[in-house]
Amino acid sequence: MPSSLFTNYVLLGAAIVAEVIATTALARTDSFTRLWPSVVTIAFYALSFWLLSFPIRVIPAGIVYAIWSGAGIVLIAIAAWLMLGQRLDLPAILGLGLIIAGVLVIHLFSRAVEH
Repeated sequence: MPSSLFTNYVLLGAAIVAEVIATTALARTDSFTRLWPSVVTIAFYALSFWLLSFPIRVIPAGIVYAIWSGAGIVLIAIAAWLMLGQRLDLPAILGLGLIIAGVLVIHLFSRAVEH
């Protein structure tokens, strides 16, 4: 079990990356009819939740989930834009900027997490 807050944030970051990989692969599964994208999706979602189980023991669940989901949304939107050719319009970019701002406010100013 990780003991330092830094280690738990590294594990949270790894969980976010695994979730982004899984969700990006999910777009290519064709409703789980294609084997390898389906295997990647299932494996990386499982890895993501396993990694997420460590920081959620130390950092409040609401904070972990806010960072995990907010960072995941932004990274998945970027991955979809770069890898799948999905375009982002100005309102989408502004909304993603607000999500990033929210995660930063929680991380930098919340007293719910020891800094």
